[in-house]
Amino acid sequence: MLACRSIRRGACSSLVWRPAIRLFATEAEASQVTPSLPPTSSSEVDEPTTRPLRKTRASLHTAIILNRSPLLTRTPTPFERAFYAYQARIHRALHNPFPYDFYFKQGSPLETRFNIEERRRERRAFGAPFGTVKLEERDEATELMEMSMRDETDESMPRIHEADLKDDLKNLNRKGQRNLYAMLRTNENGKDVWRLPTGPVEKGEPLHISAIRRLEDECGRNMDTWLVSRNPIGVYHPPKLNVSEPEAKNAVFFYKAHILAGQVRPKQSRYQDFAWLTKGEIRRIIDDEYWNGIRDMLSDF
Repeated sequence: MLACRSIRRGACSSLVWRPAIRLFATEAEASQVTPSLPPTSSSEVDEPTTRPLRKTRASLHTAIILNRSPLLTRTPTPFERAFYAYQARIHRALHNPFPYDFYFKQGSPLETRFNIEERRRERRAFGAPFGTVKLEERDEATELMEMSMRDETDESMPRIHEADLKDDLKNLNRKGQRNLYAMLRTNENGKDVWRLPTGPVEKGEPLHISAIRRLEDECGRNMDTWLVSRNPIGVYHPPKLNVSEPEAKNAVFFYKAHILAGQVRPKQSRYQDFAWLTKGEIRRIIDDEYWNGIRDMLSDF
């Protein structure tokens, strides 16, 4: 027991209180010392500081490529006609005979009419037969049917509309085989120019919403249209009007739309005229700068 008490007393006597060490004393002493700066010349002090010019924000615009799709199939070229005729002859030569006895009653007028038309198609595809041809017995029903078919004429509508003859550029029925685009005539920098329907984008407005609003504001609401996509199909950077202006890369985003019915009714206060033109006609009335920016967005047909 005495040995344990002596051990405890020795352990307690070894615990001696010591004051805390100030770790930040050196930092406080260093802060009181003022650093020595190198002498500056008077030219460095007097030199004014120039700040860079603040760039202006680019102005965003949306434009509508309002398209009237072709109304008629395009007239084939001589090569296309020859190719289609060649394919039709191959198809007729290789196809199985048509089972007309299953579809037509024997001796009926419909069977007689089908046989006459089939012989005409064979002659049109392969030409007149070679050598002597065995003459078939022609009954009275066949002769009467041929006489009635001779009087039948299929009159098709003309492919050239009256608007093409009168050169009416505002008529949607002109140039039925081509794509037409709505162009508006306006005054820009004191000059009469033709432009696609264009307008600025409001603050915080999505581009496709601005395109729909621009279509209604510039072309009126007297038509049914369809905006193809929410994404623009192209962008155009117009040149600066004043060279002294700060650099701001203005942008015009183009959206494609189709007209389904109605007609364009532009604002009389802003636009003087409108026209439905093909790509070639647009090239003749606009400047080179604007043409190079939009020509790849227009169809060649």
